[in-house]
Amino acid sequence: MKKIITLAAIAAFTLGACAAGPTHTKNDAAGAITAAEHETSRAKKKSYEWRDTGKLIKKAKAAMKKGDFDKAVKLANEAKKQSTLALQQYEDNKDAADKHLK
Repeated sequence: MKKIITLAAIAAFTLGACAAGPTHTKNDAAGAITAAEHETSRAKKKSYEWRDTGKLIKKAKAAMKKGDFDKAVKLANEAKKQSTLALQQYEDNKDAADKHLK
């Protein structure tokens, strides 16, 4: 009986810790924002930046300024993901006009 109670207590503690999620630092947020800005600049160079990506980066910077580093990292990661997808979209479509004309 003690084993079952102990295992249940460990499981509850572990699940509770997981539910709290990661806690990011200011350095984590700054790094995520820098990575997002870099990826976005790559998409801009191809003229393929998505409409809301810059807005996400601005929101990430505002969240970091307020000390909400988890939110800042989440927003910056979403912005980076959008830019990565935009670059993939560019690669997928860059020869489309040539293929269509042939």
